[in-house]
Amino acid sequence: MVPFDHCRGRVKVPHPGARSGILKVLFIGSSTQVYRRKEMIIVEKKEEIRRAYYIDGKSIRQIHRETGHHRHTIRKALEDGMKPEYQRSTPHFRPVMAPVKVIIDQWLEKDKTQPPKQRHTAKRIHDRLKTEYGFDGAESTVRHYVAQRRREMGNGNDVFIPLIYAPGQMAQVDFGEAEVIISGEQLTAQIFCLRMCYSKQGFVMALPNQSQEAFFEGHVRAFDFLGGVPRQLVYDNLKTAVNKVLQGRDREEQVSFVAFRSHYLFESRFCTPAQAHEKGLVEGLVGYSRRNFLVPIPEEATWDDLNSYLWEKCKAEGPRRLRGMQATIGEALALEQHKLLPLPSRPFPCCRLHPVQANGFGLVTFQTNRYSVPAHHAYEAIWLRAFSDRVEITNGRKILAVHTRCYDREQDILNPLHYLPLLERRPGAWDNAKPIQEWRQNWPKVYDLYLAALQEHLTASHATREFVRILRLHEDYSEAIITQALEKALECHCYSMDGVKQLVMGLKESLESDTTASPMAEASIAVSVVSVEPVAWPEVGQFDRLLQCNAEAERNAEANAEGSES
Repeated sequence: MVPFDHCRGRVKVPHPGARSGILKVLFIGSSTQVYRRKEMIIVEKKEEIRRAYYIDGKSIRQIHRETGHHRHTIRKALEDGMKPEYQRSTPHFRPVMAPVKVIIDQWLEKDKTQPPKQRHTAKRIHDRLKTEYGFDGAESTVRHYVAQRRREMGNGNDVFIPLIYAPGQMAQVDFGEAEVIISGEQLTAQIFCLRMCYSKQGFVMALPNQSQEAFFEGHVRAFDFLGGVPRQLVYDNLKTAVNKVLQGRDREEQVSFVAFRSHYLFESRFCTPAQAHEKGLVEGLVGYSRRNFLVPIPEEATWDDLNSYLWEKCKAEGPRRLRGMQATIGEALALEQHKLLPLPSRPFPCCRLHPVQANGFGLVTFQTNRYSVPAHHAYEAIWLRAFSDRVEITNGRKILAVHTRCYDREQDILNPLHYLPLLERRPGAWDNAKPIQEWRQNWPKVYDLYLAALQEHLTASHATREFVRILRLHEDYSEAIITQALEKALECHCYSMDGVKQLVMGLKESLESDTTASPMAEASIAVSVVSVEPVAWPEVGQFDRLLQCNAEAERNAEANAEGSES
């Protein structure tokens, strides 16, 4: 005998009153419920019943006596011969969920007012029930109930309409994030993504932030990559383009974005808020590029190097053929390039323009950082142009200074060449000059060696002035040429700016002659170089003798001046 008291579950027991021979008994606590299981037959049995009735002409009662199947089952088989499928007539009984259904319903209702990315998942609901209410049911039980309630509340999966696009008609734009390493420092890059809707060709560019100038630069590079401008671009409601979201699809756009759009003559379209699926193609590109282009984390010296790498990766997508496309991405792009708007004669200046004024230290301020300008432009009213990667300072006629843009706060970005004219007049400030001390940490070692040699042969102030004049050669010549000239000057015991300049000019002329020589001339030089004697450098020691005479004349003049005063 099966004990029913204080037990919970289901058992199958034989029952003589049931033709099928089986009843189900449900017992909870001390109460017991008995119900007949619906009889199901296989498709072969259905065929046997239907042949007996329709072909052999047997009645339902006769078939019932011969087969033992219930009359209701026989009538069901006569209605259709399809494979039987089980359908639950009553909801599945889940007693473990009864105490917590109200709690789950409250959480799901409250989720309607929460941010979409911070709402409860079924797993999170199960975790909270276990932690806060001691729930001991399975996660699958909670997951089934949550899915059912969301369907009833109208929060199920949306259904979308397949779309088709004309060549060159539309592209989608979005930003994503990824980790990159630039000059040994790991940074969070903003990944600008643009994807053509017809060819599915994507363009990806890494930028330091999502500023408006970076947003515009991403477009300009993408248009260059595509060889034209899509006729319509789809965006979400990003602040770099939209000032205010109005009713429906109306937007109050940023004035600078309108100017940018007018320059390239494309149309803009903005998605409904919180409906990212309206630009699903570019949403997919964000994840695809992060997984396939940026894993492992790329290490590059500069942002330009990283973007050159991404450019090549985008180019390499041409041979791919996506599901549902008859042609490859590259073939489809070649077709739609003829439908793109032509590029304007000059690109849009992707920068912010700010009026600034240099202070007494020759510095202008932008976003809490200070950038240097040449000393003789102090106190002038000038203009600063902020690009995504650099800062240009101009007076309207020419560019006065160019600096790498700094995204830290309250930093001084100094170009030591801007302060050399002042140091030439005030050599006493040399040891404490901030731009020089920062430069000294990275300049070639021969610079320090040459400065020490000057200080041995000249007075302190005279040596400093002479070295500052040598450093000013950077205004016209590269560091590599000046380094070679200083090494040669030390070998020749030349300790003057004029001598070093002569060496620099000679090196530059030899380099220019090498680059302009024809292939035949280079071949003849290579053949005859064995018999040529080493080049005799000019005697530069005479400059030292001249300097010594000048120094003696200065000392005599100072002595005479002191004698007249006494």
